[in-house]
Formats: sequence, structure tokens, C-alpha cells
Amino acid sequence: MSKIVCVLYDDPVDGYPKSYAVDSIPKIDHYPDGQTLPTPKAIDFKPGALLGSVSGELGLRKFLESAGHQLVVTSDKDGPNSIFEKELVDAEVVISQPFWPAYLTAERIAKAKKLKLAITAGIGSDHVALQAAMDKGITVTEVTYCNSISTAEHAVMMLLSQVRNYIPSYQWVVKGGWNIADCVARSYDLEGMNVGIVGAGRIGLAVMRRLKPFDVKLHYTDRHRLPLSVEKELGATFHPNVQAMVKVCDAISIHAPLHPETEHMFNDALIAQMKRGAFIVNTARGKICDENAIARALKSGKLAGYAGDVWFPQPAPKDHPWRTMPHHGMTPHTAGTTLNAQARYAAGTREILECWFAKKPIRSEYLIVENGKLAGAGAHSYSAGNATEGSGEAVRYKRA
Repeated sequence: MSKIVCVLYDDPVDGYPKSYAVDSIPKIDHYPDGQTLPTPKAIDFKPGALLGSVSGELGLRKFLESAGHQLVVTSDKDGPNSIFEKELVDAEVVISQPFWPAYLTAERIAKAKKLKLAITAGIGSDHVALQAAMDKGITVTEVTYCNSISTAEHAVMMLLSQVRNYIPSYQWVVKGGWNIADCVARSYDLEGMNVGIVGAGRIGLAVMRRLKPFDVKLHYTDRHRLPLSVEKELGATFHPNVQAMVKVCDAISIHAPLHPETEHMFNDALIAQMKRGAFIVNTARGKICDENAIARALKSGKLAGYAGDVWFPQPAPKDHPWRTMPHHGMTPHTAGTTLNAQARYAAGTREILECWFAKKPIRSEYLIVENGKLAGAGAHSYSAGNATEGSGEAVRYKRA
């Protein structure tokens, strides 16, 4: 018997849903690059249900308990007295989400003597101290591609909402006003803008494909250059580094993974090289941006707007500067956890568990760390080292 600790976000404030706004979600069987969706032997949930919160349990309880395993599900994840930290001590498997990350720091990994597998129910395993996982021989996996398109859609929405000044315009309606001049004084067309993509992987490429019909001029930078045929198709210009790209862009959308090479990439020095009045959208990881540098740039007018779906730490303390800075369009890491995406990452989590307990190979697309080194998708996206430091700040959220 194995003990599995699963950390999920809280249920809705008015209780777990008894019904949903939409009766069913579209069925797809593969992603744009041909990769098939998760293929577990079975699922114990209805696609379209809220699976990512505590009561949803990722649809795993029946499957795990019928096989004799113990499942502990909690949202209490931060601090030495949290349920997560107490249950972690003898857990073999930890399941967590990027949206409500259970920070598996080097210190916590050292205490978890039986831990063998860490699963990210979603994409992005930077909340795990990957170097510590490599050193301890812990396998780290995530459900690659499960919410890439969900996040790409959110990024495009955020870019449009910032450029068109949508949020303040909506707020005038709520206030009962008809203040057209106030609304349009910061409203622009996206058409013709130079838009730069930081990280042209699955999400970044999907954003580029969705932006092309807006007749923007696309730019990108990535450690892996796209095929020339794709560059030609998109009319995209490759830049060898982010410093070269930001100088020519009116807007930037960030889609790189967080690791030591990208940590605090957008700092005062880089922002100083950007055009005055540029926009930034960040649906990747909050720590890629220096939180205070972003706030300063918005207050000074160097940046015209910042829309982000990601923070550091998560959940963000109530006094986080991004909550109150001007001209922002922040959301609480919801881009990749639509009800559609939840069906995919819940199924993918079960597929990984089925393979693990049957001692069968886990899909290489899902692997981040295996046998003491970066593997699969992890070898393509990450670098060795640890970007989880400072996650103890999340405890402040509990005190607030």
C-alpha cells in the first residue's frame, strides 16, 4: 500500500457545484502536434466537472482506494504545521498543481524519506526543487500539453484586454457611467504592433498562431529555434536573446519555464531596454518577473500595462504589489485550469499513477526528472538548479 498526498485548491466559497453552466465539453483526442490526450485505462469522473478543487479529488479516490492505497487530499499546504507538511513525512507520492503549488523545497524533500514520485497535475514543475529531486532519485512528472491551449487562449485574451483598455471600460459600466473619453484615452489597436514571444514552445507557438490573424508583426526568442518553415508561415522574426527582442516590441508575452536561467529575467535592467508604453503579458511563472520592477515601471509609465496569471509565491500575500499597481489585469492562476483542462490533467495524473504502480514506463512527454537527471520534457525545458527559494513567503498569505 502506498500513501498519496494530493494538494488541491479550495472549493468555491458557495460550495461544490451541483450543476454547471454548460452541459458538456467538446471531445478532442489529440493535441495540435499529434500527441494523444491522456489514455488511462478508465476514469471515475464526468469531463466538465470541477476536479481541481478539494472535493473534486481529481477523480482519483475510487481508483486508489480500490487498489488498497491511502489518499490524503488537502488545500492546507504552507508552513510547518500544515497538513501537507505533516502528511509528507511518510508519503510515497505527492500530487500538486501549479495553480495552488505545494512547494516541494529541498528541506521538505529531505524530510520525506519515502517520497519516490512527484506529479504535477498540470504543466510546470518549478514548485519542486528539481535539483534536490535529482539528488534524491525522485521521479518528477507533469501532464505535458494538457492545458497548453487553455493558457494560450488566456494569454491572447489578456493581451487584447490590456491594449484595448477593456477592464477600466467595463468598470465604468458597472459604476453606471458612459465615460467614453476615459475609456478610450488608453485604448489602442493590436493590429500592426510588434509582439514578442519569450519561449516558443507548445504554449508560445499556440499564441503566435492565434495572433497571426490580427496582422501583428511577430517576434520570438527561444533556446530552440523554430523550423524555418514555421517562421515563414507565421512571418516571425527570431532573436538570439530576449535583450535583442524587447527593444523592438510594443508588447511581450512570456511563455518560458521557470528555472535558474529565467528567474527574474524581467528586471529593472531589461525593462529599461523596452519601448516606453510597452505591454507585458505573463502566463508562464510569476518569478520570471521581478515583482517590484514591474510595479515601478507601471507607476512611472515605462510600461503601459501588465497582465499576469501567475504570481510568486502562490497564493499571493494580500499585500503583494501586483494587487494594487496601476494598469494591471491580474488573475489568480486560472488560465490552465478550465473545466476542459481539468478533465485532461486529471486523466493524465491517473495515467501516470497507473504506470507507476504497474511498474510500466511513463510517457517520455510526462517526464521531468528520472534516474537522477532531467529527462523527457524536462531535459528540453529546464536546467539544473533550484528556483523555489523564497516560497516560504506563501505562509504570509495564511497570516493575512
